[in-house]
Amino acid sequence: MSDEQRNREAALTDRVVASFASTPDPRLREVMQSLTRHLHAFLREVRPTGSEWQEAIAFLTDAGHITDERRQEFILLSDVFGASMQTVTMNNEADGAATESTVLGPFFIDGSPPIPLGGDISFGATGQPCWVEGTVTGTSGKPVPDARIEVWEADDDGFYDVQYGDDRTAARGHVFSEPDGSFRFWALVPTPYPIPHDGPVGRLLAATGRSPLRASHLHFMVIAPGFRTLVTHIFVRGDELLERDSVFGVRESLVKDFVAQAAEIPTPDGRDLGGREWSRVRFDIVLAEGGA
Repeated sequence: MSDEQRNREAALTDRVVASFASTPDPRLREVMQSLTRHLHAFLREVRPTGSEWQEAIAFLTDAGHITDERRQEFILLSDVFGASMQTVTMNNEADGAATESTVLGPFFIDGSPPIPLGGDISFGATGQPCWVEGTVTGTSGKPVPDARIEVWEADDDGFYDVQYGDDRTAARGHVFSEPDGSFRFWALVPTPYPIPHDGPVGRLLAATGRSPLRASHLHFMVIAPGFRTLVTHIFVRGDELLERDSVFGVRESLVKDFVAQAAEIPTPDGRDLGGREWSRVRFDIVLAEGGA
């Protein structure tokens, strides 16, 4: 590349950066100027052709078209690039014994049904029953009462309720911790499933030889006044996908033992499972102090 060409490209970058210099909000100015520098640096390194640029625009357009109130393709795109997990990592600094955070994922929705302690979030979703229990405490070890514990997961076929399109609510709900911080509920043993891969993100993964599969997990969001809101999962120990989760969401501290129970073993609450095998897992949650 000639010096003249290099200087022309650098001058264009400088002009675009300067165009944001009068942005009133300092943070927005910082973000836009940094984004411009990095984007132009990427373009000047990769040097896309005109047709490649058009293909990239078409990809983003497709992502927008497939996104609706039930599906967020841009979250998927962020997830598979590890951008979601990096943002989580940067915004949730290590805080002693506090439970680690991980990605929210695209299938959380507000308005989950309340269930009593010891109740069942499955609401008819397919899968092996799993007794989940634990406590919510602060890093001091003091119990956190009345913490709202949102839980959601895919069914045994690998689908969340919102993916069915029939307005069902299943494998989703919330409980509140007791005065001693304890909680308990029935869920399903998590199983591996693919992130939605029938759209542009799926085509990207296929073109790059990457799997869309996520390691088996159960989602949690824990909210309590005076504590940082926790968004996390627990994962199934022994799952072969732990090392290659498609959204890079696995943390070793969140890998738990889902202990299989024979059908004849009594359940903790005396529930009759009709002769089915079941499992149990313990997840003790430690919240970091601070705002949301």
